[in-house]
Amino acid sequence: MAPKVLHSQISSIEKQATTATGCPLLIRCKNFQNIQFIMPQERDCHDVYISLIRLARPVKYEELYCFSFNPKLNKEEREQGWKLTNLKEEYHRMGVPNNYWQLSDGNRDYRVCDSYPTDVYVPKSATAHIIVGSSKFRSRRRFPALSYYYKTNNASICRSSQPLSGFSARCLEDEQMLQSIRKANPGSDFIYVVDTRPKLNAMANRAAGKGYENEDNYSNIKFQFIGIENIHVMRSSLQKMLEVCELRSPSMNDFLWGLENSGWLKHIKAIMDAGIFIAKAVAEEGVSVLVHCSDGWDRTSQVCSVASLLLDPFYRTLKGFMVLIDKDWVSFGHKFNHRYGNLDGDPKEISPVIDQFIECVWQLMEQFPCAFEFNERFLIHTQHHIYSCQFGNFLCNNQKERRELKIQERTYSLWAHLWKNRADYMNPLYRENYNRTLNPQSAPWHFVYKFWSGMYNRFEKGLHPRQSVTDYLMAVKEETQQLEEELVVLEERLAKLTKVRLNNGEMTKQENGIDELQLSTSNDSIANTPQDYIGNLKSFPSRSTSQGDEEDSALILTQDNLKSSDPDLSANSDQESGVEDMSCRSPSGGGCLPTEDSAKDRDSHEAVGLTV
Repeated sequence: MAPKVLHSQISSIEKQATTATGCPLLIRCKNFQNIQFIMPQERDCHDVYISLIRLARPVKYEELYCFSFNPKLNKEEREQGWKLTNLKEEYHRMGVPNNYWQLSDGNRDYRVCDSYPTDVYVPKSATAHIIVGSSKFRSRRRFPALSYYYKTNNASICRSSQPLSGFSARCLEDEQMLQSIRKANPGSDFIYVVDTRPKLNAMANRAAGKGYENEDNYSNIKFQFIGIENIHVMRSSLQKMLEVCELRSPSMNDFLWGLENSGWLKHIKAIMDAGIFIAKAVAEEGVSVLVHCSDGWDRTSQVCSVASLLLDPFYRTLKGFMVLIDKDWVSFGHKFNHRYGNLDGDPKEISPVIDQFIECVWQLMEQFPCAFEFNERFLIHTQHHIYSCQFGNFLCNNQKERRELKIQERTYSLWAHLWKNRADYMNPLYRENYNRTLNPQSAPWHFVYKFWSGMYNRFEKGLHPRQSVTDYLMAVKEETQQLEEELVVLEERLAKLTKVRLNNGEMTKQENGIDELQLSTSNDSIANTPQDYIGNLKSFPSRSTSQGDEEDSALILTQDNLKSSDPDLSANSDQESGVEDMSCRSPSGGGCLPTEDSAKDRDSHEAVGLTV
């Protein structure tokens, strides 16, 4: 069966040299699948090539698949799907608004920053004048705003773009904005300002009138460079790594050399190190952090979301992860259209920014397998649909564009689709009580980052086991759960049988007392011959059928009885049914040899007792 590929998933199309068998056409997909077609006629191959080039690069949003995709849901179901995540509820869960933070209406109708959401949380002491003044001093007018609030100690993670400082420029309102962030955390007398770029890049931006904060102008800040490379370096790094993945039967040495030469894992580590630094500053030092890169929509999104994931176990749940992407990527204006080539545009704008974040999450899952509610499949399917354009979540470059296109009225939400099928994405090792801050290994001598074959080689047949580890563990978990449910049912039955046994034991004691009394009154003489015994037995009261049933049912042994130290009982019992085999008892052991009929009668009663 031929593979099905959406036009939006096509990354590149290459016509290869004609061979004796025909004209090859190689299609590389954004989900790292490669497909080769061989067509007998060169003219047919050229026609297909031209058609795919046009279909893979639409010029208008309305040409994308999500505007024609119909999962057969009514209007109400579509609306409910989009309401699965709610950012106002998310900030309320964090604990804002409060005495230190407020919801600002300064960006209503996107009048301050058109790439920010309308609902922006800022320090309570930041007036509208300070917000507007700060936005004019920041690239793309992306002023400092709240990304995450750590209510345990009032520390926060804020985000912005770089300041337009050049070599000497300064802005009073921007300095006041940073002071407002510091004041919103009474437990600390300074804030960290984290520039995620390499220092050399930031200094080069000064020549263009941009740059970074001068500690002499901003009081009570500590400045920190991280060193995450720009989108062009990342795009080149991914391409080098994919070339290694496409090698046919490479030696281990060649593969590892190519992987190291690509620098991909080094870049993943740089993003992780930035997130770890911020998480430790917030959780351990109790210090607020302002994060920015150049424009504040690529590296800033990566670092803020990694730090939030380390700090808050909610983001490690299925729904929490959806909320995190909506908050730090969709809402704050990550350029999905430009970075992932949804429409025909500048290829130099394309870069695997969110792919790197998703891989950071996978790397964390490898280090902390019990901390995440979702599994690897969930991450892979999320990455797939970022490029598929089947759903409307990741269209456009910002909230303003999405509202103008009426995305929620015209398309469907990916989150509703994944949530409906959430049973496929559950991690069987997840522990709900794993609610601490994650502290990954970050020292240079602890390089724990792995090549993610499940993502980049997932279409290679024979590379992966027939049944994934996740599926196997999920099957084991389901079987264990079924056994536990059966155990509960059996324990309940055992408790009922034990209760019946105790009740019947009391009745037997009462009957034995009556028998002894009658025996002593009927004949005071001592029996010396067998005839005397026979005569005395005639004076015993006859036993009714119901009494026999009750006494026989008392022979049923509970689990505690089987643990008896009586050597005869343990040696002569039925280990499977837990019913004493009375026919094996020796007369010398104090028992009696029953007749064949009575043995059959007892067995029938025991069987009834066991199946109650």
